Amino acid sequence: MLELLGEFECKIDAKGRMRLPSSLLKQLGEGTQTFVVNRGVERCLTLYPKSVWDILSARVKKLNPYVAKNRKFIRYFYRGATELSPDSSERVLLTKNLLEYAGIEKDAVLFAINDRMEIWSKASYHGELDEEPEDFSTLAESVMGDVNMDDLFTDTGHDLDNDNRNE
Repeated sequence: MLELLGEFECKIDAKGRMRLPSSLLKQLGEGTQTFVVNRGVERCLTLYPKSVWDILSARVKKLNPYVAKNRKFIRYFYRGATELSPDSSERVLLTKNLLEYAGIEKDAVLFAINDRMEIWSKASYHGELDEEPEDFSTLAESVMGDVNMDDLFTDTGHDLDNDNRNE
């Protein structure tokens, strides 16, 4: 499973192309990479390696389309989904509709997290994420407070006790 990390400031050229940072490409590994981009949950775009998209898409395809909330989710999830391959200069072409949706004009931030990347307009990204919320401590406790750290490291293949002994 991919473990992507990093924040990268990127430029969008007049044709809608964005160069993928070389340090991010190194994290993705060797070989030609294909991606799928779609509308993010917030006003951003989400860029998935095709292998991750295929797994996620298979899960979405299992939803019952006769349930109204499922139909609505399916439509929004696939809205704007576009397959991309970098050109010889490691640029991907983002569609005008997707760029407009996310409010991206020239300056963007590519935020790599886990197995996907979010593409934000630079202004929106900094407005959304630069200021740590006052209640981050409460949010962290609510989300992660019941996580047993021993289980967390066991789930990732690390043995917390052995890792601590080796320090």
